[in-house]
Amino acid sequence: MQLGIVGLPNVGKSTLFKALTNKEVEVSNYPFCTISSNVGIVEVPDERLNELSALVNPEKVTPAVIEFIDIAGLVKGAHKGEGLGNQFLSHIREVSAIIHLIRLFVNDDIAYIEGEINSVRDAQIVNLELILADLATVEKRLEKVKRMLKTGDKKCKEEVELLGKIREHLNKEEAVRRMDLSEEERIRIKEFSLLTSKPVIYVANVGEEDLSKGRGEPLSSPDSLSQLISWARKEDKSEVIPLCAKLEEELRELPQEERSSFLQELGIGESGLDKLVKLSYKLLNLITFFTIVGEKEVRAWTVKSGTKALKAAGKVHSDMEKGFIKAEVIPLSSLIKSNSWLEAREKGLIRAEGKDYIIQDGDVVCFRFKV
Repeated sequence: MQLGIVGLPNVGKSTLFKALTNKEVEVSNYPFCTISSNVGIVEVPDERLNELSALVNPEKVTPAVIEFIDIAGLVKGAHKGEGLGNQFLSHIREVSAIIHLIRLFVNDDIAYIEGEINSVRDAQIVNLELILADLATVEKRLEKVKRMLKTGDKKCKEEVELLGKIREHLNKEEAVRRMDLSEEERIRIKEFSLLTSKPVIYVANVGEEDLSKGRGEPLSSPDSLSQLISWARKEDKSEVIPLCAKLEEELRELPQEERSSFLQELGIGESGLDKLVKLSYKLLNLITFFTIVGEKEVRAWTVKSGTKALKAAGKVHSDMEKGFIKAEVIPLSSLIKSNSWLEAREKGLIRAEGKDYIIQDGDVVCFRFKV
């Protein structure tokens, strides 16, 4: 599951990526310092994993992770190749969801391609480029499918109708994700790889002084943030997270205790990055289940909500899926109260589930299988 960080040039994408992944990337004050996309693995903050680790005291603790991709800045005309737009748009097609970074911080030393900062305008520029790129994709596919109509294939006729509906929606400059589609249609359009069908989170990259004023809450100042929040919720039904990418990058370099203390001074209970990662996880419709390997390892695993036990077993190891016998399951909260797996078993709290059991968020699972 990958999330792509997009936005205009010099809005702080590489700084945010560096803060998220703790990975060294080029950060400069001129447009297009990022040419090829950078990929980084990010741990998902989960207090439940800490609780389970405290109970088991394993040699190794492995958290769930998701991938973030730093995609070079988009500009007006990107759908026609401006600013190497075609190359960058292809990177967005590969991700599962979009983190759309909007610049709200003021810094005269960092050039800004659009001059004056205007959050809603900047969001609309990038969105329009994605819409126009999708429109070109739909037009091209329509031409191809219409030629195939002569075969009398019923599926071709249905696809022409669906593509026509999408084209009409895009011509209104509206994202595909906001379309009223049936579940079957949503499954069908996945093969089109449309950019605006992907879910999105807007991230407002504010200055440190603005974050301090807001005490970690959605800010009333600057006005541009309030306008962005209002626009995103109304027009795109999407969330906005305000954070200071530069501050988050500096926080990453501090020991955990100092980091927590500094956040408390700002009146912030949780870092902006932690909020972003958790919301990204939710946006992708992901859940976490846990496994315990004796005293060796406690591990968090990521699966889509609705995943059955058989597929979850395959996530851990292909042999577990092939030789699946049963899944022994207990909610983490019940295991914590029981103090140990053995005590939970003695109390009859561990259930035996079959291959069609749907894994629940927070399940602790032991897969039984034959080799």
